[in-house]
Amino acid sequence: MIWLAVGLGLILILIAALVWLRASHLVVSVQGPSMAPSYQHGERVLVRRRGGAGLVAGQVVVVDLPARLRPVPDGATPEEAMLARRVIKRVAAVAGDPVPFAVEGSGPVVPPGCLVLLGDNADASGDSRQYGYVGVEDVVGVVRRTLRSG
Repeated sequence: MIWLAVGLGLILILIAALVWLRASHLVVSVQGPSMAPSYQHGERVLVRRRGGAGLVAGQVVVVDLPARLRPVPDGATPEEAMLARRVIKRVAAVAGDPVPFAVEGSGPVVPPGCLVLLGDNADASGDSRQYGYVGVEDVVGVVRRTLRSG
């Protein structure tokens, strides 16, 4: 009888841990070459869900781009449009930092509540060089690590 109670307790602890993990993390697949060589197309990364407060330059984040910033090609399928919504980029500057030279038409410093996001592969990245600042409220989370495939 005691073994049954211990077993049920362990199962409840396991379920609680899985619920917490699912609520605090997500897995995202890298799409396209914009973050090469750091992250390759098809790689999966573990992302810790969190807001944009407290980010620092150099962190890699996942962002849900607002509709006005989504680089959706003409004639894209609904699946392609969905992929264009969520992007992985590196934080190049946060509020109060000097604006990187690559971001055109902006002031000398990043305004409050905004981020400058850049892909590691400048030749293949749609990022703040094209669409300007991204709001900290659009941050889904911070990339923690690459997951092994297979």
